[in-house]
Amino acid sequence: MSPPVRQPVGFFRATAILLRKDLLLEWRTRARVNALVFFALATLLLFAFALDANRNIMQAAAGGLLWLGLLFSSVLALGESFRVENENAALDGIRLVPASGRAIFIAKALGNTLLIYALGWLLLPVMVALYDIHLTLGPGPYAIALLLGCLSITAPGVVFSAIANNARARDVLLPLLLFPLLVPALLASVKATTLVFGGDPMDQLRSWLWLVAGFDVIYWALGFLLFPRVIED
Repeated sequence: MSPPVRQPVGFFRATAILLRKDLLLEWRTRARVNALVFFALATLLLFAFALDANRNIMQAAAGGLLWLGLLFSSVLALGESFRVENENAALDGIRLVPASGRAIFIAKALGNTLLIYALGWLLLPVMVALYDIHLTLGPGPYAIALLLGCLSITAPGVVFSAIANNARARDVLLPLLLFPLLVPALLASVKATTLVFGGDPMDQLRSWLWLVAGFDVIYWALGFLLFPRVIED
């Protein structure tokens, strides 16, 4: 009697299972979350000291400093997300389920997006205290700008993290691959966040948000198409 053939798990079900697995792992260990929070807070404090507590300069640069803190923290998050899968060949086990490589990409990207998005909200009161900024346009535009910016980081970040996962200098390779690609999306996110903090008298915010959204569509579409090739042996 021949052994039963293992049927592939459906795309949406596999994505939900993998996302739940990653979130449960984060909730139970909290090691990566604690590291991200302390690293991001230390980064914002260093920026404040570097600017010599000049209120005008800090307020003008607050949007850029926030996204630099989130970008540096995201490198830690993205790198650790695939180090976990290296333990006991967990990634190979997931692929043997068999689960679609695209489901792995979506689950990893969404998990990291939620983590960095939550970090962006956690850093907001720290920004208010350190840089004396205000949500001039309200929390709604900030939530949209933050979400779109996080999506632009995580999609290519997951792809490059998987590429750098097996390299010897993976901690160096990931930012070298990721940072140049993110420059246009990061600049648009910084501009949108700066308008949320300082006001938008010329109604430019919508244009910058659409620009970031365009980058998100491109990054996520390319990641969705290319990721199965990236994790092939």
